[in-house]
Amino acid sequence: MTELQQGMPPITNDDLFVLMDHHSSLFTLPPHFHPEYEIELVVNGRGNRVIGDSSEGFSGTDLVLIGPNLQHSFSGSKEASRVVTIILSSDLLDLKLMDKRDFQPIRQLLLDSRQGISFEGEDREKLCGQILELTSLEGFAATTALLDLLNSMAHAERRLLVKNTYESDNLVNRSKSRRIAKALAYIDENLGSGIRLCDVAALANMSESSFSHFFRKRTGMAYIQYVNNQRVARACNLLSTTTMGISEICFACGFNNYSNFIRTFVKRKGMTPSEYRIFTGRNNIGGTAK
Repeated sequence: MTELQQGMPPITNDDLFVLMDHHSSLFTLPPHFHPEYEIELVVNGRGNRVIGDSSEGFSGTDLVLIGPNLQHSFSGSKEASRVVTIILSSDLLDLKLMDKRDFQPIRQLLLDSRQGISFEGEDREKLCGQILELTSLEGFAATTALLDLLNSMAHAERRLLVKNTYESDNLVNRSKSRRIAKALAYIDENLGSGIRLCDVAALANMSESSFSHFFRKRTGMAYIQYVNNQRVARACNLLSTTTMGISEICFACGFNNYSNFIRTFVKRKGMTPSEYRIFTGRNNIGGTAK
């Protein structure tokens, strides 16, 4: 799996997807992320996968869909297993086809993939069969088979893996508000600095109280809850992909009080930042790929 080990999916602008079928792989994939979607099927394998803040062991057949820029890594046992990797174009969700009624389930699947998806039960075996069949196809037949696979995935039993992730895209889709989109973009761009409610409210041409009410009504969460969620999500990313000190991460994520950072992190993650770093197994990593 040379290309993926380097974190560089071998896909071009002319490709809708590329498929790699490794019949005998030791399946070691270091932490990395990329803008493309990724379907990862392991057949008769055993190991551990880390996707975002999710770390799980697997045995036998494992099938996941990983969304854009969601960091992930895999480690397998010493026994070789069959691994099928499908890299999907980062532009897939932007295709006009995805706005059509019949493609809405696939569109939602791709949106959900930003939290990582694990496929479960009998549906996983059916999907496994479709993927293995896809490995023998080429050209337009492979493209139609891929769409059929995505449609099956959209209706299959599945489980979201990532509990804490950046939420701006989901909230923009949910709120359908340009003012919310503008506010979220400002928050995300200035997360590491002191974000004042009065400045965000001014972007929406509202008073602080009116904006707070508007934000909760449109997004389903309080403004400060969103900001803290984003800060914790960024902290999780830095803890699992860098060797930055925890105190340094605290201030890099916009917290101005270390005790408040620890308290907020534990409340959302159920563990301290140090415990989270150990949990994700990244305490010796110096950075990310691509």
